[in-house]
Amino acid sequence: MSENRPFVLTIAGLDPSGGAGILADIKTFEQHKVTGFAISTANTIQTENQFYEIQWTDLSFVIRSIETLFLNYKISVVKIGIVSSLPDLNRIVSTIKMLSSSTKIVWDPVLKSTTKFEFMNIEDRLDLNKILSKIDLITPNYHEAEILFPDFPSNENRFSTNILLKGGHNKKALGKDLLFLKKEAFELLPSEKKCFEKHGSGCVLSSAIASNLALNQTLKEACESAKIYIENYLSSTSTLIGYHYV
Repeated sequence: MSENRPFVLTIAGLDPSGGAGILADIKTFEQHKVTGFAISTANTIQTENQFYEIQWTDLSFVIRSIETLFLNYKISVVKIGIVSSLPDLNRIVSTIKMLSSSTKIVWDPVLKSTTKFEFMNIEDRLDLNKILSKIDLITPNYHEAEILFPDFPSNENRFSTNILLKGGHNKKALGKDLLFLKKEAFELLPSEKKCFEKHGSGCVLSSAIASNLALNQTLKEACESAKIYIENYLSSTSTLIGYHYV
């Protein structure tokens, strides 16, 4: 492996259509010229149009996979996708931080599929905030933010992580993302590109951010660069599966 490329790990589900999950993440990593690793949290049966079934990977297997990679490679950033529960997410995040406190973590909180299949149920708010304190950035859309934080974004400063609120479901300003850092907030405005809905666009965006962080961009720069990448992806085809290129 090239010594010039930083190592980035995705811990997420396997979507056989390649539009979402670890396959989409790896495609994104490669376009950003980082070396991508992948650990599957679940196997799924789905297409870009419909979700049929999920089979979760045993957590102990996931943890052993994480330990093996971290003991052999210096992993700069980890992107996390679907996980079956908050306790599992906490175990994964805690393991990463125990093995490498400097590794950055981006969590794309995929709580439901586009066909309304529920991946994770948020019940314990105290546990959620403890987990978020170990994560560098989360990337919810408006629906996910409402589930995670019922009063978001009115009290966003009380949360213990940075938040990129994606604007794909923003009815008042479609495509305008809001980046809430610990002490300041930014608007990331869309370009004039004609974009089309894509299966797995959240996966692509979060893995692009993870790649940019591994390339030593600041959090704001990483989100800005990822927005350009995701707009290219969304405008690449009129279908639900897009093309990856920088």
